Order: sequence, then structure tokens, then C-alpha cells
Amino acid sequence: MAPRIAPPAAVAFVGLGTMGAPMAGHLATKGYAVRGWDISEAARAASPVPVAPSARAALSGAEAIITMLPDGNAVREALLEGDALADAAPGALVIDMSSSDPLGTRALGEALASRGLAVIDAPVSGGVRKAREASLAIMAGGEPGEIDRAMPLLEAMGVSVFRCGALGAGHAMKALNNYVSAAGLVAAVEALAIGRRFGLDPETMVDVLNASTGRNNSTENKLKQQVIPRSFAAGFAIGLMAKDVAAAARLADGLGVEAPLAQAMAERWAEAAHRLGPGADHTAIARLVAP
Repeated sequence: MAPRIAPPAAVAFVGLGTMGAPMAGHLATKGYAVRGWDISEAARAASPVPVAPSARAALSGAEAIITMLPDGNAVREALLEGDALADAAPGALVIDMSSSDPLGTRALGEALASRGLAVIDAPVSGGVRKAREASLAIMAGGEPGEIDRAMPLLEAMGVSVFRCGALGAGHAMKALNNYVSAAGLVAAVEALAIGRRFGLDPETMVDVLNASTGRNNSTENKLKQQVIPRSFAAGFAIGLMAKDVAAAARLADGLGVEAPLAQAMAERWAEAAHRLGPGADHTAIARLVAP
């Protein structure tokens, strides 16, 4: 069994956005030799870790290659197009922490295996705040021995690591989690709009929901904080939520599971991303319910 990847191992971190930057920073704080890369010049300039002059240089000789990118297509482009893997060490472990398509993740695993690289998927939940706090929930998929190798890295960025199954299982769980979260938010903002029209006080409504069976993540963390004050700054883009809900709906369809609510939510969130713009905060979907 390959040893666990512990400090001061060399780690390449690809994707230094609002989530990736603090995650990479935590690894450096734990003693890893982190080299970052991002196609965005602004992200490179703001990076909390040393940035390599190219993706190839960042990946060169790294024991672990972590990707934190918008989707699986971006991961494939970063790793498989061009010469990024030209100097990758044989046996290096690729950890895709992006929100990628589960079936695409399995295909990526096959492509990288031919290059002598192992892959696990380890998407996260918790948003920017928990990324900054190193308190993310991480959903891991892949060979148990490879997850064991990655565990010190994952534990440096999160407080809960769930072993979900074979490669792609983490991404499947992330898509399903975000589908449930997205459906809960839509239900919450619709209930708030209906109650307001009837004459109920929104603040009181939230208090009742949170003391009752209607409580969910959105009623606890989004209604009073983002929706009622119309601040819409929770830190997760509506385009990313739409992508994850669509992945959940595709997964259901591909497995032959009837999931009409998932299909309806996929359509609803795709429409919201189109009308509001993919960069709008996901809580801004309330604008379409109560303009």
C-alpha cells in the first residue's frame, strides 16, 4: 500500500478561486509544499501560496494534484489538454475536488490511469466560509487505498470526510446534495412569497419554520441572512447550482430512476441562471419568485 501523502510532500493546486485559494492556503499552513496554478491572472496575483509559471511547472514532480475548478470539462482541459502532465510523477494522485459529472469522472480516471496516475473525487460542501475555516464536508469516491493516501490532505481542508464508494461516488453525492439544497431553497422562497402576500410577517415565518418541520439549510442560513434583506451574497453562483442540479437530474435519467422533481428543479435553475446570469448568487433565485 502506498504511504499517506503527508507534509512536506509537494502538492499542485489547480484552481485558486474563492474556494480553492483558502483550501490551498490551509495545506501550506499544515506544512505541504504547495504550488498553485490558475488561468486567471487575478487569481494568481491574489494566491496565498506560491504560484508556478505554468500548469506544467505546478504539476511537475507533485505527489498530489488537486483540482478545484468549475466543472469536469475544466478539469479535463486543465489536465489532459496541452502539456500540463508532461512532467507529472508516475503514481501521483489526482484529487478532483470540483463539482464534476460522476460519469465524466470515471472517464477521467480511465484516461489518467493510462498515464500512470491514480484519481479520486472529493467534492466539498460548506461554501466559502467553511473553506476559509477548513471546516468543509468532503465526499470522497475512489479506491479505498487511494482515499487513505489522500486523507491527511483532506483532513487539512475539512472536518468531515465521507467515503461514498467507487470513483465518481463523491461527485454523485455532491450533485444529489445540491439538488436537495436547491429544492429546499425554492420551497422556502416560494413559501415566504406566499406568506407575505397573505399578510404574514417574513421574520416570524422564518422563526416558525426553524422551530417546526419545515426547517432546512435555507430557512436557517439564507432567508434572514440573504433573501429577506435582498443582499443575495451567500457566495455560491447560481450557474454552479444549476449545473449541479442538472447533473443530479441526468444521473437519475441515466439510471432509469423516475425523479420528476429533480427534472423540474433542473429546468427551474437553468431558467434562473439564464435570466439572472450565471454569476449571480444562487439565493437571487428569490428575485424570480418575488421581484
